[in-house]
Amino acid sequence: MNLVKIIRIPILPMHMVNAHLLLGPDGCVLVDAGIPGSEQKIGRALAKEKLTFRDIKLIIITHAHVDHAGSAARLRELTGAPILAHEGDAKHYSQEEKMTFCPTGPFARLFFKTGFILQPYEGFTPDLLVSGTQDIDLRRFGVPGTVTHTPGHTSGSISVELDSKDAMVGDLLASGILVGGIMRKHRAIRPPFEDDPHRVAEELLRLISSGHRTFYLGHGGPLGANEVRRHAEYLKGLPYKHE
Repeated sequence: MNLVKIIRIPILPMHMVNAHLLLGPDGCVLVDAGIPGSEQKIGRALAKEKLTFRDIKLIIITHAHVDHAGSAARLRELTGAPILAHEGDAKHYSQEEKMTFCPTGPFARLFFKTGFILQPYEGFTPDLLVSGTQDIDLRRFGVPGTVTHTPGHTSGSISVELDSKDAMVGDLLASGILVGGIMRKHRAIRPPFEDDPHRVAEELLRLISSGHRTFYLGHGGPLGANEVRRHAEYLKGLPYKHE
């Protein structure tokens, strides 16, 4: 099997925000772009691998929150690589529509009041727009894997399913106190915002049933399948909004 080297890039300290480089047998793919101004940290991670921005063949943005899409437009300029994203978040990427946020608890409500998640970023139109449940084969970009639609965090959330059975799931879940911070880093938690926890549970259980063993997160992680399953079962038990 052609393995992919996964490089976790801490955009903020203690892995509170992560981007990931996927170094495949025939190419390099970036998953998420961090907050505005993250290009220097991504550049340093590339340099450690004796690579430059121009070695990146594709930029995948898992969803339209600022801590994942904030530097996407600038990184497209530096790399010349196309941006791939899902149509469900398209109007948020272009800044045509503001996102709505569904807090998952008291911390999330306080975090929302800081304004961090609301900070603007340079809008862009994705070059490759995933439609509906369409899957995108990453082999043409040098990485053996697939991009799939995994809604629930946002309507346009996507994940990367590698042939090695590693999955890059963005914010389908997080880990640790202070989302990837100081303690309990191997304990799954809900991210601060989540549109539909029951849909998230469905997608996580689907990934586990497909054989995925390690889950790489936008905040904290990585987590093993057993912990992800425990979290998904917890989400399934949450009351529906209308109840």
